[in-house]
Amino acid sequence: MKLFQLLLLFVCGFSAYGQSGSEILLFDLKIKKNKIMLSNPKNITNHPGYDNQPGFNRTEPVLYYSSFNDDGRSDIKSYNYQTGETSSVTQTPEREYSPTHTPDNAYLSCIIQRDNGAQDLGKYPLAGGDPYTLVDNLIVGYHVWTDNSHLAMFILGEPNTLHYLRLPTKEDTVLAQNIGRSLHQIPGERAISFIQKNSATNWEIKKLDTETMLISTIAPTLPSREDICWTPDGKIISSDGTKLFVFDPKKGKSWKEIPLASGAELLKGVSRLAINSKGDKLAVVVAQ
Repeated sequence: MKLFQLLLLFVCGFSAYGQSGSEILLFDLKIKKNKIMLSNPKNITNHPGYDNQPGFNRTEPVLYYSSFNDDGRSDIKSYNYQTGETSSVTQTPEREYSPTHTPDNAYLSCIIQRDNGAQDLGKYPLAGGDPYTLVDNLIVGYHVWTDNSHLAMFILGEPNTLHYLRLPTKEDTVLAQNIGRSLHQIPGERAISFIQKNSATNWEIKKLDTETMLISTIAPTLPSREDICWTPDGKIISSDGTKLFVFDPKKGKSWKEIPLASGAELLKGVSRLAINSKGDKLAVVVAQ
């Protein structure tokens, strides 16, 4: 591996050690026509250190996330928001990040950071067992599935690039450069969104149509903010760090602040966001 790649792995992979801790808040979410309401925030991690990168199970009331253990290594944990139970999904010598429930509902795919410098994409069977390695020839930072056989990936490099991988043929296509970390499937469409960083201050939410492979612009991000998530009815939620905002691509006007029934004082250093498939829970990562 080139010296540059090794240095990049050290900076990106281990940057969380130098960060202040983070927690995950879980809000009740209500969507009624053009109104979004958030209420009843609960700190579901309440654990010193790094708890981040939330992702929901597609069919069960479970949220997955990455959490540092006492040795400073990241494992995947799960939180059942019906029972309130927290469980360990992985306890390995490796470091796992970005847990993502696969479209077939059988696996959790994730970034596996290895001690030899590799940063692979793999998947763990939810029923238990050893992980399968899907990508081991690239430095994978983030990923999103479009179906059981195709996915988009944020690949670390100079610059960071958007790759589209067809697993049956291993065909890997580079589609964009200078992208952000937020990759999402767009509800109701055969498309994904990604963040295009055109300059230091000009960032846009882009759409990749996975049938035509054409890229179009959806909207500007909030200033210098790359973390978003999609509601089931096609709205986008983001944060400026202390407040939450919504944008409706169908109306294409402007970002609007989301009123909170409670918990506004808990929103500090907001970063990653995730919404469950039913659209009634919002996970928000905040500074500890």
